[in-house]
Amino acid sequence: MRVLAIDNLCFGYSREKKLFNNFSLTLNQGEIKAIVGSSGVGKSTLFELILGHLKPQSGSIHTQSLSQVFQDPYSSFHPTYTIREQINEILPLHHYEALLSSMRLDESHLDELPHKLSGGQLQRCSILRALMMKPKVLLLDEPTSALDNLNQLDIMKLIVNHLEGMGVLLITHDGDLARWCADEVVELV
Repeated sequence: MRVLAIDNLCFGYSREKKLFNNFSLTLNQGEIKAIVGSSGVGKSTLFELILGHLKPQSGSIHTQSLSQVFQDPYSSFHPTYTIREQINEILPLHHYEALLSSMRLDESHLDELPHKLSGGQLQRCSILRALMMKPKVLLLDEPTSALDNLNQLDIMKLIVNHLEGMGVLLITHDGDLARWCADEVVELV
């Protein structure tokens, strides 16, 4: 089942330089697609377009329910509220025990302030929050770049194990990571 369709997308911050010119991409349930490329080629802009924060000059973007995980988990959480309070703000924290366990998080992690957790723990909390929203499309913007290699692999394995019912679009600079986890790698130049 298709969860994201981008058809003939055209967008640029100026008329002279287009980041996207007739760019098309589809994403299906159970699929991971990776968007790779150097800084400034439009990876984050593509996410802004998908989220509706920017408007395409032409073309169309059709998506089902979205959730996202950002590069820096510390900026994703308010510093003075516990993880549980922040998740409860978005949706009631019910029937989360199995997901919490699969993220290798303890119940006690939910009652901590963000700065009390390691980067890996906090990123797993970000993923927990995103998955609890039951999205059809999960947007991952460099979710492992601030983590060491072992934590990077662990985080991506967790995501791969939760693909049922959704598709994942991953932005990464890490070509090896993209080739390891993605069904298709799309390189922006």
